[in-house]
Amino acid sequence: MRTTKSHSLFKIAQVAIPGGVNSPVRAFRSVGGDPIFIKTAKGAQIEDVDGNSFIDYVLSWGPMILGHAHPNVLKAIIKAAKKGTSYGAPCQAETELARLIVQAVPSIDQVRLVNSGTEAVMSAIRVARAYTKRDSILKFDGCYHGHADHLLVKAGSGIATLGIPDTPGVPNAFARQTLTAPFNDIKATEKLIHKHAQNLAAIIVEPVAGNMGVVPPLNEFLPWLRRITQKYEIVLIFDEVITGFRVNFGGAQARYKVVPDMTCLGKIIGGGLPIGAYGGRRDIMQMIAPAGPVYQAGTLSGNPVAVAAGLETLRQLKTPGVYKELERKSQMIAEGLGEAARQAKIPYYQTRVGSMLGGFFTESPVNDFASAKKSDTARYAKFFHGMLKKGVYLAPSQFEAMLLSTAHSDAKIKHTISVAQQVFKIIKG
Repeated sequence: MRTTKSHSLFKIAQVAIPGGVNSPVRAFRSVGGDPIFIKTAKGAQIEDVDGNSFIDYVLSWGPMILGHAHPNVLKAIIKAAKKGTSYGAPCQAETELARLIVQAVPSIDQVRLVNSGTEAVMSAIRVARAYTKRDSILKFDGCYHGHADHLLVKAGSGIATLGIPDTPGVPNAFARQTLTAPFNDIKATEKLIHKHAQNLAAIIVEPVAGNMGVVPPLNEFLPWLRRITQKYEIVLIFDEVITGFRVNFGGAQARYKVVPDMTCLGKIIGGGLPIGAYGGRRDIMQMIAPAGPVYQAGTLSGNPVAVAAGLETLRQLKTPGVYKELERKSQMIAEGLGEAARQAKIPYYQTRVGSMLGGFFTESPVNDFASAKKSDTARYAKFFHGMLKKGVYLAPSQFEAMLLSTAHSDAKIKHTISVAQQVFKIIKG
């Protein structure tokens, strides 16, 4: 595997960009070595500047559920771009995307388009605080909801990857308004809610945790959250930036049949271009200006090119059988990887929800962030580099998801399993 050009580009990047990357986990810090610089992407393949080709299971961290450079999505982008790349005024396409989201996601009566998942979550929490006239929020250890100040407390994703316990620059006063509980722990969460209910505006949760590895909810966890938030009139927010339109067309809430008050979306709804959205019950969403007093705005919100990419992506996903086929392929690779680990006698605890897969190098069950952190991250680093050298690109972090697209063929999946069999044997010692 050649890395000369990537290595050179990374040196140059570090002069102009902090750490040489524009998002921390890309830097390969937790797995060692230098990042590869991508030149092209098509279908389930990416190619770096040194000419190495990889089967991609990162998929731009989730948006590319149809694979890279899907021809129909590209056509939609080009058609939209020829009409202008930004208007700063309403256009028909953004209303069409909004209507499609409202139709698909059970909790959403109205939706506001923004530019990122972070912006969506930040805005949803502001609205929830205004609606309830309360200040505090509750989140769960290891759940990452973007880099807004009050959400970096015990966060997952890159925070977990880099081992940063707290982030400098976040005022203590902000952090004090954020309560945290272990994911899937009803007893601990209930104790916090009882103590702070009078000042709790919202509880925000990834219905399937995707930023501490993939950790599914236990059977009673989400239904219980729904009941107790209704009891205390706390706004329940599902952060479906990753799970939205990935684990089901209507998101995790449609899969688990638990309807929150508000939902945050991103990634897939932009078809590979920057976008985010937050929506929910009509009475809550009517708090937002100009309908109500809560101010939130954005120059590029509802960007016509991003909206066009998202619309075409969602239309493709509505095709009958798409999610059934994704489920089949995901089960196929999960079973193959699990069997390969068993044959090599390597501890490997697997999780999966739809086309989101997790694999932890531990014998213990993983139900929360504490148990996820028991995974042998040094062994994951060896596994990552072993797979990379043989042409399979996984997330450069134990605490991220493995993701599939419709472009992953059975042949590519079988090849990935074959490579994993070889690599598991290599890293056994």
